[in-house]
Amino acid sequence: MNALDGIRVLDLSRVLAGPWCTQTLADLGADVIKIERPTGGDDTRSWGPPFLKDREGRDTAEAAYYLGTNRNKQSVTCDIARPEGQALIRELAQHCQVFVENFKVGDMARYGLDYASLKAINPRIVYCSVTGFGQTGPYRERAGYDYAIQGMGGLMSITGERDDIGGGPQKVGVAVADLFTGMYATVGILAALRHAERTGVGQHLDMALLDTQVAMLANLGANYLVSGKVPGRAGNAHQNIVPYQVFEVAPAADGSKDHVIIAVGNDGQFAKYCQVAGRPDLATDPRFARNQDRVRNRAELVPMLEAIMASRGKADWLSALEQAKVPCGAINNLGEVFADPHVRERGMVHQWQHPLSGALDLVASPIKLSATPVRTELPPPLLGEHTQEVLTSVLGWDDERIAALRDQEVI
Repeated sequence: MNALDGIRVLDLSRVLAGPWCTQTLADLGADVIKIERPTGGDDTRSWGPPFLKDREGRDTAEAAYYLGTNRNKQSVTCDIARPEGQALIRELAQHCQVFVENFKVGDMARYGLDYASLKAINPRIVYCSVTGFGQTGPYRERAGYDYAIQGMGGLMSITGERDDIGGGPQKVGVAVADLFTGMYATVGILAALRHAERTGVGQHLDMALLDTQVAMLANLGANYLVSGKVPGRAGNAHQNIVPYQVFEVAPAADGSKDHVIIAVGNDGQFAKYCQVAGRPDLATDPRFARNQDRVRNRAELVPMLEAIMASRGKADWLSALEQAKVPCGAINNLGEVFADPHVRERGMVHQWQHPLSGALDLVASPIKLSATPVRTELPPPLLGEHTQEVLTSVLGWDDERIAALRDQEVI
């Protein structure tokens, strides 16, 4: 048994925010039917290199991007621009509990696939729309992309090195507005399913990347609203806690620069850090004894700590700080991340057998449930490979009816 056994999701989303949501639902056991265009499929199938290599080392048509966001799904092709395709989607929707789409505002209504249309034939359906700016508001008709949303939503104004040392706006290395929107959408869908269980009535979930980006400003959003002071970029330092940043340490054996993260979260941890650093006096200095004092006197304290940290190497610092239970860490590249024995032990890399490449390592779901473990099925390698199976098993169509749509290039 999986947690969401019996839940069928009709997924008309593509690229990242919607597919991230439906991948999470699929991990939890939902039967996700991914609807793709008959020609090309999800845009991310071609977003490479890198592409998956076949057994002879040649590029296949499967981009790593697509493989990382579509596990545990079934691929069905359908041209929803055609009336026959729209009719097929409406018929499938009658057999689904969840419908996810990320088309522009108004597109689904033009196809007769909007919430009002599907609710009329399936009152229990939970319908999730993912857009850049939402279904209402002056920007609702704009296309919204993660990069622009990170800028408009304030994230890039607080990400990057300080302006006074030559910094500037910087986006996050992965599409966090998309990813967070996908996760918020997952939570909203699960809540709406619970409501539908109780009442027999579904609802429309309106998810916007900009809304999510504003919400995930978290403590810095609250800082501004409470103080009225616009925060700036602080590089790798924390706006509300000191010391909570990256420090350069003694060079590595090959002479290259090395760094350690120090993440002191309270005054007790600061006292332990000072002991390890050989400066216990700093923990009792009235300028630095409390976090609020350290934040106010950051400009005095941090240069002292920078000089101390530069006196010892990374391994020395990490060993001593971990033994003292002071939060700290290395800055790993992705090769080091996926070779880390803890990451491996936690099952965060799963190996599938791909029909084109053989053994294929991909990131696994981080969700670990004791009684209903997540599913671990390969992302659908072939565009539309489940079309025949789904139309037969879900709708009860015969081969002749399916062949007719295939001949018309609807599927």
